[in-house]
Amino acid sequence: MSTFEIEGGISLHGEVIPQGAKNEALQILCAVLLTPEKVVISNIPDIIDINKLISLLKKLGVKIESLAANTMSFQADELNLVYLESEDFKEEGKALRGSIMLVGPLLARFGKGFIPKPGGDKIGRRRLDTHFEGFISLGAKFRYNKEEHFYGVEADELIGTYMLLDEASVTGTANILMAAVMATGKTTIYNAACEPYIQQLCKMLMRMGAKITGVGSNLLEIEGVRSLKGCTHAILPDMIEIGSWIGLAAMTKSEITIKNVGWEYLGVIPSSFRKLGITLERRGDDIYIPAHTDGYEIQNFIDGSILTVSDAPWPGLTPDLLSVILVVATQARGEILLHQKMFESRLFFVDKLIDMGAKIILCDPHRAVIIGHDFKSQLKATKMSSPDIRAGISLLIAALSAKGTSVIQNIDQIDRGYERIDERLRALGARIERV
Repeated sequence: MSTFEIEGGISLHGEVIPQGAKNEALQILCAVLLTPEKVVISNIPDIIDINKLISLLKKLGVKIESLAANTMSFQADELNLVYLESEDFKEEGKALRGSIMLVGPLLARFGKGFIPKPGGDKIGRRRLDTHFEGFISLGAKFRYNKEEHFYGVEADELIGTYMLLDEASVTGTANILMAAVMATGKTTIYNAACEPYIQQLCKMLMRMGAKITGVGSNLLEIEGVRSLKGCTHAILPDMIEIGSWIGLAAMTKSEITIKNVGWEYLGVIPSSFRKLGITLERRGDDIYIPAHTDGYEIQNFIDGSILTVSDAPWPGLTPDLLSVILVVATQARGEILLHQKMFESRLFFVDKLIDMGAKIILCDPHRAVIIGHDFKSQLKATKMSSPDIRAGISLLIAALSAKGTSVIQNIDQIDRGYERIDERLRALGARIERV
């Protein structure tokens, strides 16, 4: 298994272009199953999780053609639905959590969808009830093979209905939405997720001929249509990667410009980093981060109490960036309470930061207090392993700022979410090698 060797303590300089959004791409790629016509998608990130999904689509019979860098065409006109019940699919599908979103479009178009219990990051329970309760509300019959951990839904016809989701699940909303666009009648989804990923999926589906209102809100109304056509779609820049570059620039005292970020889709991400005292400037559609040679100071609340940063469904702060904010706070002036509300195991990587010299009190699985060093005490290099995608990039940021040479193992976890991260870091002047 590959590892990264990183010589830390080096300031970086230059420009970086963020990859396409992984979370959006997983939804968009599944949506190509809704039509027999050709769909062209650009800005597809070249990362492990996306390539796994593309491989699944190919084995399902989707005709895939590479048109240019990060641009592909997909045509699902002759699918091999027998593959869905094969041993190969049961094994390969469970390796990717995003494969769950194959079910909605398959159910809509072919009246059945199957999926093994998907894996993914080890960040706590991530239940699938919202997905299947939505399908059942539309009239599908649900079955589950406990021995094989294999789910299935089938329906002769999906009928539009009103549903109130028990949680504003992004993947659950996407899956139900893709099933509802070809249901008979009107479907109303209340407490729908409204992240930019969902907005982008809605826009793509509407270009394909779907009838959707309420895009951008938590109340979606879908009038079912009989069929959908092909389209072209461009994936947004990855907001999680953009936040990671902001944190990396501040932590390593680097001057970096992040190009073409899609400011209107970043929500509270820029202001969340500004609360840590990080200076970032909007220059057109770019973000410029100057070298923080004098450090950065965490703001308190207006009554003087310690700043608390927590995650929430959109338009709140995405949980995928809390680990980056935690790492960046270790070198700030001041203290911060970080509250991870949406997953229960995403803070368990802090022991590695404590080993590097960070001052962190892990209060419980959801809360940590970070006391910043103000760069007066540099983190120490160490050997560590990446437990998941977001913790992995955070440990990489810590290693880039630390004194000495760090080793990060299990970097496949980082490669699942970040495209050629070592190459792009070297282009900025980082000393990082894949061995």
